This record gives sequence, structure tokens and C-alpha cells, in this order.
Amino acid sequence: MNLISNLLTWKRNSIIILTILLALIVLNFYGIYTNRFYFLKPDNYIFPLLSLVHFLYLYVIWFKVTEDELPDPKMRNLEYLLYAVMIVYLFKIYDSALVLNSITDFPQHIMPSTFKPIGTITLVLYCLLPLFTLMSFWHRKQHIGQYNFKNYNDNLNIWQ
Repeated sequence: MNLISNLLTWKRNSIIILTILLALIVLNFYGIYTNRFYFLKPDNYIFPLLSLVHFLYLYVIWFKVTEDELPDPKMRNLEYLLYAVMIVYLFKIYDSALVLNSITDFPQHIMPSTFKPIGTITLVLYCLLPLFTLMSFWHRKQHIGQYNFKNYNDNLNIWQ
């Protein structure tokens, strides 16, 4: 784990997550069967809205590490909310794999030439997102600290 943390610092991990999220937001509007973008479907806006939680968590990690601050209850609640969003990420992995494997269900239809490449890229990005997110949780624990609020108010002295 030490080799991975040396190779994948918290900054690199955050940049990778940011890049993956931005790419997946664009690919979320892409219709893989029709080779078109759909901006008027309300379903396409679910993932971008949920990814706002992830963007906020990345900002909080960056702020806490650069300012050398301790974790607080708001950060903990945001991380717990991100755990729930990760369940949606796991569903999107399943959904992307299902769509990619559905090519055999439509042999009489002409699939666009971008079906397999874009479907594979989407599936790989959805698979990488939870892994890098778990790595950001590990970086949070290493650089910011664990969530221990039992004695938080007793040990807080603003005059020091």
C-alpha cells in the first residue's frame, strides 16, 4: 500500500477522479445505441447531480489537507453521503455491462461503429471510479485523520 500511496498521491488521485467524473458526465448524455447526445432526457441529469457530492468531497479533501485541518462532522456526513452515491456507481457498472452485452440481443439491427469502444470506455471508467474513491477515503484517513468526535469538544482549545 505504501508503493501505491507514493505513486498515487492525494493530488493525483483527486485529479484522476475529477477527470473520470467529467468524462462520465459527458458520456452520460451520449446515447450508445443511436450515436447521439440527448440533453432533454431527465434521466441523464441524475448522475451529474449525484456527482456534485463527489466534487464537493474532493474540494473538502483538498481544503483540509492544504490548510492542515482536522476532520469535522460536516465532512463525515459528506463522506457518508458519498458512500450512498457509490451504490449508484455500482449500479451504473452493472447497467453499463448490461448495455455492452446487449449487442447480441439485436443481431438484425445495425449498431453504430462507436458502440463497443464507447461502451467499453464507459464501463472501464465506471469501474475505476469506486476504486479511486476508496483510495481517496484512505488518503483522507492518512492526511486528515480519523473521525473521532467523542472527545472533540474537550480537546478543542481555540486559544492555542
